[in-house]
Amino acid sequence: MRLPELKYCPGTLAEGFNTYSPGCLRNMFNGKKVNHILPYDPPQTNEEVAALFLENRKRISISGVQEKLSLILDKNLLRLTRMGEQGTYILKPIPSNLKNVDQVPANEHLTMQIAKQVYGMNMAENALVFFKNGSPAYLTKRFDIKVTGGKWRKEDFASLAGKTKDNAGDNFKYEYSYEEIGTLIHKFVPAWRIEIEKFFALVVFNYLFSNGDAHLKNFSLLESSKGDFLLSPTYDLINTRLHVDDSDFALDNGLFADGYKSRQYKKTGHPSQADFTELAKRIEVTESRVMKLLRPFLEKQNQVEVLINNSFLNDKCKRAYLLMYNTKRNYLTT
Repeated sequence: MRLPELKYCPGTLAEGFNTYSPGCLRNMFNGKKVNHILPYDPPQTNEEVAALFLENRKRISISGVQEKLSLILDKNLLRLTRMGEQGTYILKPIPSNLKNVDQVPANEHLTMQIAKQVYGMNMAENALVFFKNGSPAYLTKRFDIKVTGGKWRKEDFASLAGKTKDNAGDNFKYEYSYEEIGTLIHKFVPAWRIEIEKFFALVVFNYLFSNGDAHLKNFSLLESSKGDFLLSPTYDLINTRLHVDDSDFALDNGLFADGYKSRQYKKTGHPSQADFTELAKRIEVTESRVMKLLRPFLEKQNQVEVLINNSFLNDKCKRAYLLMYNTKRNYLTT
């Protein structure tokens, strides 16, 4: 694998950059001039780095096949954390045992950038980095670390729902519905009227961009500076259909606790605008706001195609990604 010659910022996907753009450096690295190339190879090709990865791996959770490693910005250099250090970045190298596996970092990066740039969502800052041998990895900046040190309290929705592997089995983070997550937001978030709209938009986005892994642990509440809880910045968005043959929704019960499906959903096997309108009603999104929230997803967004073309996906996956977006939007508008 060779290092790619860059034409687009590996952070914002803006054209005309052969490394991180000033805007990316400001948001991602506090303005420090960081190289998009890590000064070492992936762990499987370097014994010294592999030893560091092995130690690092013990200190951060791993979900499924996606390995996550803890990094820190030391002056202008991104490096793996050592014992006793608090990491401020999470690195995800290419995982294993998936279709189009080498496209996973570019896929997650693209999906996160679309959510931020096209739909204005509050996202965890993210970018692509490259190992010395050219292998890509996804990098995200932690949002639960205080500037002054220490951590903001963070609770994912598996915890809020009282579900663990011990009391609910291996499938604990999937046995729920998005309607029930909405109920938990009402319960735990004082400013739920604002946050429920963000949650609703995220559920629609996940459907539109084929993220079939939006389970309970991929939604969280984060402590605010006032001491209450709000939805955390969004993380772990990826078009899973590029890699696995999964369903429209990660949660076993789908949108609704009672298994409700519109007539169109029963006909096509995919939810339509009517299903999401019903979800909005049940989780108490203000009626006058529902269409305003849905409209950006119903309308064709030309910037989506621009970002896909600027992304680091290969041409085959770019075509598949765009086709999936157009197909899901057709279902959504019926």
